[in-house]
Amino acid sequence: MSEVPAGGCAGGTPIRLEFWGRAVSTLAELRLSDLLDVLLVAALIWLVISWFRNSSARLALLGLAALAVLFGLAQALDLQLTTLVLQGFFAVIAVMIVVVFQEDLRRLFEGIAVWGLRRGAPHPPPDVEQSLVDSIMKLAKGRVGALVVLPGREPLERHLDGGVHLDGRFSEPLLMSLFDAASPGHDGAIVIRANKVVRFGAHLPLSSDMERLGQDVGTRHAAALGLAERSDALCLVVSEERGEISIAYEGEIRTVEDAAALQLEIRRFIDRFRPLPVAESSLRRIRGSWREALLAFGLAAGLWYIAIPGGTVETVNRRVPIVVENLPDGYRLVSIDPSDVAVRFEGRRRDLYMASADELAVELDALLVQLGRRTFSLSLDQVKSPEQIRAVSMEPAKVKLSIKQD
Repeated sequence: MSEVPAGGCAGGTPIRLEFWGRAVSTLAELRLSDLLDVLLVAALIWLVISWFRNSSARLALLGLAALAVLFGLAQALDLQLTTLVLQGFFAVIAVMIVVVFQEDLRRLFEGIAVWGLRRGAPHPPPDVEQSLVDSIMKLAKGRVGALVVLPGREPLERHLDGGVHLDGRFSEPLLMSLFDAASPGHDGAIVIRANKVVRFGAHLPLSSDMERLGQDVGTRHAAALGLAERSDALCLVVSEERGEISIAYEGEIRTVEDAAALQLEIRRFIDRFRPLPVAESSLRRIRGSWREALLAFGLAAGLWYIAIPGGTVETVNRRVPIVVENLPDGYRLVSIDPSDVAVRFEGRRRDLYMASADELAVELDALLVQLGRRTFSLSLDQVKSPEQIRAVSMEPAKVKLSIKQD
């Protein structure tokens, strides 16, 4: 086969320049509903990113992402066996996701429901807050083990096991008596909602993250971190061996030094869930994680442009080279007149943009050169292009070959 390239006329640069010109034109015509569309999708992406960041199964999710990248590479490199195996794997991926990420998915959907319902957190009033700090400090001084849970917005019932429902008004004497060694529920956790102790002696799910827990902690710390990994509750822990006070929140556990530091942590937790207007609440969250918000908006805007304007069917003109095939032995191609033709293609805007110059050509069968033919008619069937786009017209319809016989 012999080929004559089409020079720079069919290169990728004009295609991309035209694409960016259309992109600027599209942005100029952006409607308010389009912006709202992008913002809603960005909010969903941001929610998923936040869930992924706090998910206890981050490594498993990264493993799935790596397999997805491997699948894309296998398709690009035409690795048929690898592609076939990964296709079979991804065929059952939905079931695997439900099984592996059951807890994380449930928390994700609960978070969406809580956000949609604007559910507030039952915070203790100032007098209960101060009394709680004083009680915790006394328990630490007396080296009495304790575990106190302050719920956030997310429901806790499915994480709590056993215990006694109390629904009694909070007071320092009540707290001290509940954690007394003679109390049947002193080894469990108490749950405080607003100004009431609603449950005591409850058992919490244990964390297995020994890296965060360290070597010298007991079951109370593992239970506090376990609940902090699965919910937005704040857990206060008193160690009976060392008399130290620790707090567990958002999958982390750390020690607080004194009453002022403990009160500050509780106050920050309460302020985090103070009822605010939707707009102000959203702005606070975005300021706290602006990188994730920016990434989410960029992804949403890109998806919108690819799926909506990029999905619009349109036609474009391209200069396409003539590729001569099946030239008989003993003949040499000198030139083609013209060397390229104007072809009008139809397809989705994103597919027209993605089509590279190497994928576009008009294939000319030169077998009849040996019978003396030099002028050939062209038809749309001879246009080679990606499956997603098709040729609808071509000009000129004839080309002339200059041939020398060896």
